[in-house]
Amino acid sequence: MSLTGIIGSTGLAFGQAVHIIEQDYKVDLHLLRKHEVTEEQARLKEGVRHLVQLLQASLQQLNPECENYQLIESDILLLDDQELHAEMLNSIEHQRYSATLAVQRTFDTHAYEIESIQDPMIASRGQDIRHLSSRLIAAINGTLSWNLDYLTQSTIILAHDITPAEFALLPTKYISGIVLETGSITSHTAILASAAGIPALLDCQYQSLNIRNGQPLVIDAIDGILHHMPDDELVEKLRRKQLEEVTRTNALLTITGQETQTLDGHSVSLLANVGNINDVTRAKDIGSLGVGLFRTEFMLMHDSEYPNEQKQYQTFCDALHILNGMPLTIRTLDVGADKPLPFVQAAQEENPALGIRGCRYSLDHPQYLKPQLKAAMRATNHGLVKIMFPMVNQVEEIDLIKSVIEECKQELINNDIGYGNFDFGIMVETPAAVLNLPSMLPELDFISIGTNDLTQYSMAADRSNLSLSKSFPALSPAILKTIDLIVTQAKQYDVSVSLCGELASDPKVVPLLIGLGLSELSVNLNKFLEIKSTICSGDYNQFQELAEKALKQTRIQPLQQLIYART
Repeated sequence: MSLTGIIGSTGLAFGQAVHIIEQDYKVDLHLLRKHEVTEEQARLKEGVRHLVQLLQASLQQLNPECENYQLIESDILLLDDQELHAEMLNSIEHQRYSATLAVQRTFDTHAYEIESIQDPMIASRGQDIRHLSSRLIAAINGTLSWNLDYLTQSTIILAHDITPAEFALLPTKYISGIVLETGSITSHTAILASAAGIPALLDCQYQSLNIRNGQPLVIDAIDGILHHMPDDELVEKLRRKQLEEVTRTNALLTITGQETQTLDGHSVSLLANVGNINDVTRAKDIGSLGVGLFRTEFMLMHDSEYPNEQKQYQTFCDALHILNGMPLTIRTLDVGADKPLPFVQAAQEENPALGIRGCRYSLDHPQYLKPQLKAAMRATNHGLVKIMFPMVNQVEEIDLIKSVIEECKQELINNDIGYGNFDFGIMVETPAAVLNLPSMLPELDFISIGTNDLTQYSMAADRSNLSLSKSFPALSPAILKTIDLIVTQAKQYDVSVSLCGELASDPKVVPLLIGLGLSELSVNLNKFLEIKSTICSGDYNQFQELAEKALKQTRIQPLQQLIYART
């Protein structure tokens, strides 16, 4: 049996099925009847036992010297506390609380007591207690299966959706593939899966196949097919296909050290999009000329609190050490809309995509922006740093950002901390930013085009809404003309321009982008060598001719046919 889906990250994956059930943190508020007490107490005990078992399994996979080990040990000690058990069991018996309500009330009381302590290090433990409370409630409700520490073999994850924060918790060592019921090729899950080299199918309605945990699956994320319970003949066929794909990939590795230029000598600067230090190392290994986009929020997805200036400084220095003189483009915290962070208490918004996100959020929360800026500015003493701000729409925002930068400089000077020069730039992601470029470009050293959001805001079409993505694709006459306008204006003001959106990671579209005049692209790691091969095997004059033809197209279908029908 098989089913089709949208390819979020290419490749083939073989493994056993594991469903991720969304954790249920719902608290049962109804008061118990007398005959329900014993059963509810048993549910509490079983929930505690199950959670402790999972935490102990996690410890076995960690180095006892690491911080996570100590935190998990603390959680186990708290869950083993007999006084805490008695308190919750008494709440069930005497106040007739449900097991989940007993947990919530008891843990909230302890968290509040801890948070009242003056020592901020101890007080921060209160949030850990609340988090543990949520996990215990999920265990009681029978939905703690999101914890995947027990995995020991190749697994294909099946889920309705996976947030970036949840993705950061995946034991990728054992995740061979991902299948989601939702998502689009520009969703953050697709971007993360692609960067991690994990084949992924999106918008795949796998529920119709009645897949059970442990059953064999194969993801063919080359043709966009999920195979359930494949027979031996099909598995053998797909194994051969995988081998061919590996052979093709290995052939690409031969161009790692080659300069990125067309057959007629036109050079292109090819950089990488990264989300953590491991990505930076991989980028260096495959021949990237630097990092064109360091998504700083992705490295924070698993943190329960915002990392301080020193921790971020160390991360940036580590990245610069790896890059050894090549540029590191640090995008400041891009939070909001579809990118929540554990330590951020974001206000509920009717339309978060049009709300407090990107630089708007950072400017409203200097307690997050300033430590990051100072860390990046200090790192300039160790390499070439470019600082880029997301979702900037008007010159007034640039004025505000520069005033914060000046404050950071003064604070560093007051503390006798050195810093060097850095390039200052923005992401161009909205029609307003495009139209305001003449007023903003004189203030900038560089700009980078973010085609994912640029498409969403230009077309007024939610990029995660699959029913819209087919009618309003990333490559359309309007977006093409917008990119051309951006490139033209940047050149008029002698400001360097790159493109770091998903279009830059599409081998079919790259010749068009270069033909439009883009000489710098920042691409996803797993597409890097394929993009490089496309450039090195092409002719710049032909790329320019292609761009001229494309700009004359007024309809989506002929434009797509022109680009994707090329051999």
